[in-house]
Amino acid sequence: MAGSPIYYESSRADHFYDIPSIENIGTWSPYTLRTRYSLNIKGIPYKTVWVEYPDIAPLSKQIGAAPTGTGADGAPLYTLPMIYDPNTKTAVSDSGKIARYLDKTYPDTHKLIPAELDVFTAAFEDAFWGAFHRPDLVPVMNLAVFDILPPRSQSYFRRAREATFGTTMEDLAPLGSEKRANHWAKVRNDASKVAAWYEADGNKDKTFVLGDNAGVTYADVIVTAFFGCFRKGLGEDSQEWKDIAAWDGGRWKRLLAAFEKYGAVDAGEELKLQL
Repeated sequence: MAGSPIYYESSRADHFYDIPSIENIGTWSPYTLRTRYSLNIKGIPYKTVWVEYPDIAPLSKQIGAAPTGTGADGAPLYTLPMIYDPNTKTAVSDSGKIARYLDKTYPDTHKLIPAELDVFTAAFEDAFWGAFHRPDLVPVMNLAVFDILPPRSQSYFRRAREATFGTTMEDLAPLGSEKRANHWAKVRNDASKVAAWYEADGNKDKTFVLGDNAGVTYADVIVTAFFGCFRKGLGEDSQEWKDIAAWDGGRWKRLLAAFEKYGAVDAGEELKLQL
């Protein structure tokens, strides 16, 4: 367990719905990591509820969480993270909406998205994901996390991704293949574009988006969760993670180190879905 949040006084703890992994790897999703970081930064008490992929949609409907998009078949798409706040009897989905909800509902905690930065934060999120060429990013990110999923979620993940990619997970970009190496080369190049944003003023030592004196914002959460997903999925001893840790002068490794104190993971409990 990395770090311990200072808990905000509240009558009852939020329920934070996250996706499980094998071997107690903890939070690995680049989206649910955002919410875990957000809760820990704010020191808001919460209890993790681990939700397997097939249970996300039924759970969302049960607690009244809104869909976060539309699937290829036109049906509502339900995703994690979600929280349920028993103090306000409110369910919130989507990591950005959750951060804004927490800022508004618990105003005495650290502000993740100050009002004057709301437009900037929304634009930054789009720009960050847009900086990466998805045909190269998506295969390596999916492969990074596939092997750490528990069997039930892995089967669901396999069916969904293989339908999208039109090939098996094993043939998508095999370890050691030229195809995989080419994907990584392009992802590395795109990461360097983002690194250049940080260094626009000539300061190569800056850790956080607004500068190290301004403190952590949701923009930092977005970037850290992205690289944290690769660290969790690939494993810190893997050569691919060691390569990422060395990119851009070690910038992303330093950013993750700065967030270690916000990475606490409680044991939580498995979802008991009401039938």
